[in-house]
Amino acid sequence: MSATTIGALVGGAIDSMSGDDGVGDGAIKGAITANVLKVVVPLAITYAVGWAVLRGIGELKDLAFGETE
Repeated sequence: MSATTIGALVGGAIDSMSGDDGVGDGAIKGAITANVLKVVVPLAITYAVGWAVLRGIGELKDLAFGETE
C-alpha cells in the first residue's frame, strides 16, 4: 500500500470517530498530509544531517588549528 492510501485510511478512521459527518473529508486530509510528509520528512532529515556534519567539521577545524576568537 502506498503512503497516500494509508494516510487516507487513517484520516478517514480518525474523522469517523468524531461522528459529525462522513469519512470523505478526513480521507482527503489524511492523503494530503501523507503526501506532504513524504516530502518534508526527508528534507528535514537531510538538513539535520548536513547541519551536524558542518558543525562537526567546524569543531575538528578548531581542534586542529586552535580556536580563533
